[in-house]
Amino acid sequence: MREDVEALDIRDVTANWVNAIVLQAQIEDRIKALADLAHTPLFFGRLNYLHAPGAELAEGAEGEQFYIGRRHVHDADGDPMVIDWRAPVSQPFYRASKTDPQDIALRRRFGYTGGELTAYEDEHLSDPAEAAAVSKLLQQEIERPRVGPMRDIVATIQPEQDEIVRSGLSGSVCVQGGPGTGKTAVGLHRVAYLLYAHRERLARTGTLVIGPNRSFLQYIEQVLPALGELEVKQATVDDLVAREGLEVRGTDAAETAVVKGDARMAQVLRRALASHVAQPTEALMVVRGSRRWRVPSYELAEMVEELQNRDIRYGAARDALPQRIAHAVLVRMEQAGEAPDDRVQDAVARNPAVKAAVKEVWPPVEPAKLVLRLLSDPDFLALHAQDVLTADEQKLLLWPKPFRSVKSAKWSAADLVLIDEAADLVERTHSLGHVVLDEAQDLSPMQYRAVGRRCTTGSATVLGDLAQGTTPWATRSWDEALTHLGKPQAVLEELTAGFRVPREVIAYASRLLPSISPGLAPVSSVRETPGSLVVTQTAELTESVIAACRDSLAHEGSIGLIAADARVPVLAEALAEAGLAYLSPGEETTAEARLTLVPASLAKGLEYDYVVLDEPAAIVDGEPDERTGLRRLYVCLTRAVSGLTALHSAPLPAALS
Repeated sequence: MREDVEALDIRDVTANWVNAIVLQAQIEDRIKALADLAHTPLFFGRLNYLHAPGAELAEGAEGEQFYIGRRHVHDADGDPMVIDWRAPVSQPFYRASKTDPQDIALRRRFGYTGGELTAYEDEHLSDPAEAAAVSKLLQQEIERPRVGPMRDIVATIQPEQDEIVRSGLSGSVCVQGGPGTGKTAVGLHRVAYLLYAHRERLARTGTLVIGPNRSFLQYIEQVLPALGELEVKQATVDDLVAREGLEVRGTDAAETAVVKGDARMAQVLRRALASHVAQPTEALMVVRGSRRWRVPSYELAEMVEELQNRDIRYGAARDALPQRIAHAVLVRMEQAGEAPDDRVQDAVARNPAVKAAVKEVWPPVEPAKLVLRLLSDPDFLALHAQDVLTADEQKLLLWPKPFRSVKSAKWSAADLVLIDEAADLVERTHSLGHVVLDEAQDLSPMQYRAVGRRCTTGSATVLGDLAQGTTPWATRSWDEALTHLGKPQAVLEELTAGFRVPREVIAYASRLLPSISPGLAPVSSVRETPGSLVVTQTAELTESVIAACRDSLAHEGSIGLIAADARVPVLAEALAEAGLAYLSPGEETTAEARLTLVPASLAKGLEYDYVVLDEPAAIVDGEPDERTGLRRLYVCLTRAVSGLTALHSAPLPAALS
């Protein structure tokens, strides 16, 4: 298929050089999408239908056989050999069961080792004599060692995951899922499915995956290209709100960041922006040729009031005002017997007197300057935060020493979110067709608003786990979060079956749930791995950690050494002295480099076959409060796929003792 595309000759089919460039770019994208992926088989399953799909279920009607794979594959004549996993005919591969065979006589799973077909497994779903059984190949695929970036799960999607993946584009979905339930994979595969089912629409409007940090995005970046989807953008929330010329050089205390992230700040910003509009006090005189046309101040005031009452952006209203004034002048011209046309109206709107009046009544506002003034001027802040923020909250917002200009200010990440809100009040933010927001529980209300602005006319897939909220402003409920996002009608789905973390490990971590997220259902892992959990107290902590890393490296797969951020430099030095090479989070593990040193603050969303956890108490103590610390520890405890070794010299948190 790739060679066919490479052999295309477009010299005689393009009308001009522009068409030729566009067509050539499309061909190059197609060639990239058809690239071979080492050790990635094109098909993983087969379905034998009792009857041809769509045909009448008549006695004696012949069935049909389909191979199911990551991509559509056709032969030299264009006849399909492998059906895309997203096609409707592939759906029973994920949904059919002994109780609901969905007209499937046989479901076959193929097993591979290093890209070579080594096994297959059959289920005769419509045969009442055959009992239901757990698929060994499915279990082996789930438990396969994790070396390299995150991989797709098209061969192992479960029925409850498939329902979310195939839900429609028009509705938004929120997925609450504990560690190892596959919520990130579900979100990414939902994007791939939507691009398959609505490619033309999403090609116009765009799709975006938002992750918590760069390390996480590097970890997941190969999943969609492996499924042939190359156009999906990936970003962090900080990337979304970044503005040219503004650099994050400051940090906020936790209590300050909480106030800046509060949804009430949107109201403060709206008030501050609206205060720039002044009421006209003088009549406007427009000179055209030898004639003068007068628009009285009360009429100007009516125009301003009408625009203020409309639900349009500050900038759009400012652009509309000169046209309103020009229309009033044209009415007077017509009353005087003239016959002006649209060109005259545009000329009046550009008249120096009109432009000067608009500038005085409705001046341009730069979003960054607006936020700078709010954070620098106590009187300006107090005026617009009255009855919205308390006096103490206002004090937290104000810089101890005001900055003179936008460029000299030491902006924090939360400040740029405020500037993004102000920019949207001035000019509407461009909306995409679909946005996936992962690790959503860590966003502030103002960050939710920033993401929501990117999908006002599109839909969203929100992924998260309330128990893993590790910011002081972490989400308390999904209803509240979805309201801030602007998607209050989103369907809430919950994934409780764990496929990644061993049962012993998740049960141990779940002891923290009553303290960190009361009422949240614990994950029920399908994987029982005896000996997967080791918790040891030691007097020689660093030496024991290095020894545990050596032991873990004797196993196949990736190793994550997770520690409190403050302990990372000590462990880095100890690893170097021991001659153990290590990677940083986000760097791709290989067969030669399988050990990653992970600060606890960056562990979220990552996974390793074996985890060595250094000093749980230090991870808890590294956060501003105990609840946040215990949530951070919960995240770190649940990164292991095959085994967890937790080493401590200080007493464990009470819930784990």
